[in-house]
Amino acid sequence: MRITASHILVDQEFEIKDIQKKLAEGKTFEELARDFSTCPSGKDGGSLGEFGKGMMVPSFEKAAYALMPGEVSEPVRTQFGFHLIKRVK
Repeated sequence: MRITASHILVDQEFEIKDIQKKLAEGKTFEELARDFSTCPSGKDGGSLGEFGKGMMVPSFEKAAYALMPGEVSEPVRTQFGFHLIKRVK
């Protein structure tokens, strides 16, 4: 099964928690990705496109596949930093 997801990546846990607050206050995920993500996908609103199992690091993949479309994860730590993941479909 393949899914489509976006993410926001930052270096520090306090940064991702601040972004969660901004999301709860009504900012869009895509806007926050463009403004804060350190990943090149940030310029595209965090879009990672479609991917299948085994294509992402295990902790990221597990969190992404556990989401329902439209849902945003709690912070996920990987070797790249801290992520918020939004499953698109």
